[in-house]
Amino acid sequence: MTADLVYLVAGGSLLLAVVLPAVLSRWAVSAPMVLVAVGMLIGLTPLPDGMPLDPQTNRAAIEHVTELVVLVALMGVGLALDRPLELRNPQSWRRWGATWRLLLIGMPLTIAAVAMLGWVAGLAPAAAILLGAALAPTDPVLASDVQVAGPQTGDDHEVDESDELRFTLTSEAGLNDGLAFPFVYVAILLATKGAVSNWALEWLGFYLVAKIVIGVVAGIVVGRILAYLAFRSNTESLRVAERGESLMALAALVTAYGAGEVVGGYGFLSVFVCAMTFRSAERSHDYHAAMHEVMERLERLLTLFVLLVLGVAVTRGLLEALDWRGVAIGLALILVVRPAAGALALAAWAKPPQQGSMDRSDRWATAFFGVRGVGSLYYLAYAAGEAPELGQDWLWSTVSFTVIASVFIHGALATPVMTRLDAKHEVEQEADS
Repeated sequence: MTADLVYLVAGGSLLLAVVLPAVLSRWAVSAPMVLVAVGMLIGLTPLPDGMPLDPQTNRAAIEHVTELVVLVALMGVGLALDRPLELRNPQSWRRWGATWRLLLIGMPLTIAAVAMLGWVAGLAPAAAILLGAALAPTDPVLASDVQVAGPQTGDDHEVDESDELRFTLTSEAGLNDGLAFPFVYVAILLATKGAVSNWALEWLGFYLVAKIVIGVVAGIVVGRILAYLAFRSNTESLRVAERGESLMALAALVTAYGAGEVVGGYGFLSVFVCAMTFRSAERSHDYHAAMHEVMERLERLLTLFVLLVLGVAVTRGLLEALDWRGVAIGLALILVVRPAAGALALAAWAKPPQQGSMDRSDRWATAFFGVRGVGSLYYLAYAAGEAPELGQDWLWSTVSFTVIASVFIHGALATPVMTRLDAKHEVEQEADS
């Protein structure tokens, strides 16, 4: 891609990022849908000639760009959540009950089901497991229409989440990007070290337990240090919250990710936990809203740029290896596997007579809106870098098709479904009052 074309695509993405949310707010059309469609149209013109779109030859670039997009989204999600999670408070852990169910029950079921479908379709075990691990996590990048709007602040505001549906989808997307990594490593280890008996204990002790714990601890440490400096430092120049210096969010993101990776943990988890830890300090302070706004704007720009390029790649051969098996697996995941796994995970999450509960329609909406997106592309690119045999054209085509299908299916349904549920919740609140 020439420098001039980079400027043109980036400029177009920025312009669309500014105008599309307001233009599309009343329609059942999302900005990601428009960007993918625009990219596909651009791909039919001579304009993208010479663009490096082949995922095999540009794997490293795809990995790092999608990695950055996910990191920005994770920081924004962590700052947006109002509901506290305190390590020594069992009640706060119970308030996250629906999230834990989706992570500990729904996600493994989804991975297993998609991997089984891949194996039946003829994939080698390592490739089938990678397909399941890459497609299982919901995406914090593309699910903004069904997530919390942002942190609520103000001295007279009791900071918590009242919308259980949006909170669950948001918190799940924030955590499962890091928690999918152990299963990605199952595919990598199977491809590089062979039989499970050669690495089972290493995976269980290091990749499943140690790296998660290290990532979480690194995020907590970085978050607490930065929160202390921003809000309570004895040195006035370090109390950036008083000046409203919102770029601290970007500094926290880079620091947490770097620290988590350097000490051997999952950096995705470190970033999300860092944001949550920072958010727990001075919860009503307006500084959180300012930091979240910076992350939200950056995320919107990066996401739309990636989707525009993805759309171009689609009409430039990205889906050449796609066949009926890939189409069937992608649609099965979106329409059957994720809704069923999510519904099963939430089956016992009955509606108690208290604020922030979910009834049957909320649970089904939560199960259905498992948006797939940029994170799936990152996991595939990462695994292909660790084990080149996992970077098959068929996998790239199938994952890309699933992401695009999710963009259009979930994007078209998000506005009408959420509008209807919001109206129902308002009627229930008025009846209760």
